[in-house]
Amino acid sequence: MNERTQWIRRPAAILAVSLALTAGVHSGVWAKEYILGYQCDRSGPTQVVGAFICDGTHDYFRLANKQGMFGEHTVRVFEIDHGYNVPRGVEAYERTKQEGHISYALYGTPHTYALTPKLTADKVPGTSPGFGSAGAANGKSYPYIFPIAATYWSQAGAAVKFVMDQWQAEGQSGTPKVAYIYYDNPAGREPLPVLRDLQKRIGFAMRKFAVPPPGVEMRPQVLDIVRKYRADWVIAHLFGRAPGVSMKEFSRLRFPMNRIVGFVWAGAESDVAIAGWDTAEGYNALQFAGVGHEHAIINEIKEMYKAEGKPEPEQMKVSVYYNRGVFMGAVHAKAIANAIEAKGGGEITGDDVRKGFEQIRDFSLDGFLPPLNITEEDHEGGGWVQVWQVKGGKFVKKTDWIRGYRDVVLEHVSNAEPPKTR
Repeated sequence: MNERTQWIRRPAAILAVSLALTAGVHSGVWAKEYILGYQCDRSGPTQVVGAFICDGTHDYFRLANKQGMFGEHTVRVFEIDHGYNVPRGVEAYERTKQEGHISYALYGTPHTYALTPKLTADKVPGTSPGFGSAGAANGKSYPYIFPIAATYWSQAGAAVKFVMDQWQAEGQSGTPKVAYIYYDNPAGREPLPVLRDLQKRIGFAMRKFAVPPPGVEMRPQVLDIVRKYRADWVIAHLFGRAPGVSMKEFSRLRFPMNRIVGFVWAGAESDVAIAGWDTAEGYNALQFAGVGHEHAIINEIKEMYKAEGKPEPEQMKVSVYYNRGVFMGAVHAKAIANAIEAKGGGEITGDDVRKGFEQIRDFSLDGFLPPLNITEEDHEGGGWVQVWQVKGGKFVKKTDWIRGYRDVVLEHVSNAEPPKTR
């Protein structure tokens, strides 16, 4: 910018500041734009998730700002695409930190591990819904990490419960042979301790089958599961393009799709589209937020677009991931609004937002999510999921909100070691 341009723009800037100060005086508070640091993957191996989930969060905050959820204040979602690359994720954190973020939305289990010490040292709450360190459900050990949805430990408990319930409902004797196929990285390995404990308690047979990143080739693993191991059930913990690839491979070998249950990142419309809806018929997937468009909050966002004279966003078509983005935005917004209310109009900090998360009670958005209760001790909020099944070219709800073997899960949570700060 040259010197002349600077002088031309300076009066306008002074006027804008003057108007903002005047507005603050008349309203009795200082209007503030708060920053939510937000990581996304729009260019890396999980872009089939990020392209939808991240837009859902943006849309929720646009709605919240328009509706005055934060009083005189607003919240800006400062998104950075890290391409599912950890060094880029750490750099993204430092950039939004310079902007003064008061809350942080993580993306990816490796990134959560890398940034937990920084968030803890900086006293900024970070969320890892459905991924990250399962031990972070222990709020005493992880005061600044909030899973806010079923962790991989809770997903493991729910998946095993679903398998055992279906096995018994079919009148099968004994216990099933279970194959656990997983993306071979920290996220994929996270549920193993709980699965091993459940195997010992219940007595079912289990073998694990690791799929190397990026998870687009798993023919040998699927062949072993179907032909050599002869599994009765498959629990799939895959993400990115891997879930769709797995559906194709299992279908090719004629494994019954209704004997597969995927963790939460292995069951969205975009995953099924890779394999084809007919191919995936019967496939089951865990969900921690509502699926489809028949939800009050989704209709509010549609009405916002309509009032702006805009069509509904294409991203809504992948409702599983888009809706989870809305869910993430809603929980962050609720925590920030709680912090603003508790502070009585004064400027809030990351630690205030941490307390705001821990004040969330029975927050369900009319059934869009389970009644979420986050406390100082429980940063997961209950660990609930639903099972949805591919049926007739769409996802159909198969169970209500369920949990499995909560005592086993909570035993692991209670033993979670605090993160090391730097």
